[in-house]
Amino acid sequence: MTRRLALFDCDGTLVDGQAGVVNAMEASFTELGLPAPDRHQVRRIVGLSLPQAIRLLAPDTNEAIRAELDAAYRRIFRAARESGQLVEPLYDGIAELVGDLAAESWVLGVATGKSQRGLEHCLATHGLTAHFATLQTADHHPSKPHPSMVETALTETGVEARHCTMIGDTQFDMAMAVNAGVRAIGVDWGYHTVEELLEAGAEAVATSPAHLKELLQ
Repeated sequence: MTRRLALFDCDGTLVDGQAGVVNAMEASFTELGLPAPDRHQVRRIVGLSLPQAIRLLAPDTNEAIRAELDAAYRRIFRAARESGQLVEPLYDGIAELVGDLAAESWVLGVATGKSQRGLEHCLATHGLTAHFATLQTADHHPSKPHPSMVETALTETGVEARHCTMIGDTQFDMAMAVNAGVRAIGVDWGYHTVEELLEAGAEAVATSPAHLKELLQ
């Protein structure tokens, strides 16, 4: 039987994590006495690794300031998570989709700009941990769209690239899939537009988890 890998982005694909990211980013900039970035721009960088995101949001700052922003963000975000204030709800239909794919013997994985600790907390909160065989995070890889996350997931699972689909809501996810030589499917409930997803290499864009399941068949 052919082993098939469905590799999901997390924020904007499995869960709506924008509020936590936006709040922590605003608080980090404020703490350092910098103007808070526009909320729309913060949502646009969800999915990138934190250092890359900060470079885009604070291009006129030096490396030392960016390092302070990085440390402040990590501390503020972690405090919100540990205090129970972080809200990262699953999108409607995602739990059912994950369960259905697992029941159909899909190998499931995540490739995300989150930290390992953040991803593990998120999946555990929603009772999804057991469904995922490979977790690739920003702790161990270059930022998307570098193909490292996908390539490592393929190696860990033993799935061939031609049987892997990367699923995500941003152009970074689609470009990563293209760079890794795997199928790319976008979702329209996240943070980038359908047009951006298609331009970045998406074969198709799902309009719901049920539609996504159809596209995966």
